[in-house]
Amino acid sequence: MKRNVGMLILFLVLGWLVGALIAQALEPVQSLSFLTTSTQIEWSPQADFNIISYDFTIQFKLCLLSLFCMIISVWLYRKL
Repeated sequence: MKRNVGMLILFLVLGWLVGALIAQALEPVQSLSFLTTSTQIEWSPQADFNIISYDFTIQFKLCLLSLFCMIISVWLYRKL
């Protein structure tokens, strides 16, 4: 199978999503709070020109468990 950047990005996003879902499911478990506590990164570019204006927000939530799942997804990608 030919490896490409698009497939790697797909694996990373799926790993991030799986990690976030597992972290959300394990959130009530108090002893695993170090894995499920997330850090939010936000970027909000905006501009107002006379004829056009834009305003949008991009947010990333990253926790230790989702980072671990992303590492596993890269490992799986390399095993293909």
